[in-house]
Amino acid sequence: MTPGHTALIRMPLGAYSTAARSGWIATTAATGSPQSAAFATGLRRDHAAVTAGLSLPHSSGAVEGTVNKIKFLKGRMFGRADLDLLRIRVLHHR
Repeated sequence: MTPGHTALIRMPLGAYSTAARSGWIATTAATGSPQSAAFATGLRRDHAAVTAGLSLPHSSGAVEGTVNKIKFLKGRMFGRADLDLLRIRVLHHR
């Protein structure tokens, strides 16, 4: 990763500009590794979603936390119980 890439990644979320992001994507696609170029191509393809994700104040943190909790409980209970016990543990887990 080049210093330019590192500087862009470490920017505070509100400091991202469309021009800086577009320049980073173009540079990465042209000079990066094949994996970086594929990542940049995906960012370019989903440009509207990337821009919205970096500029809007909404967060999916609460949903991700709930999904993580359910996966954790499900993994701990694997092979031990059925869906009824999982439902009880998810609803009453602290």
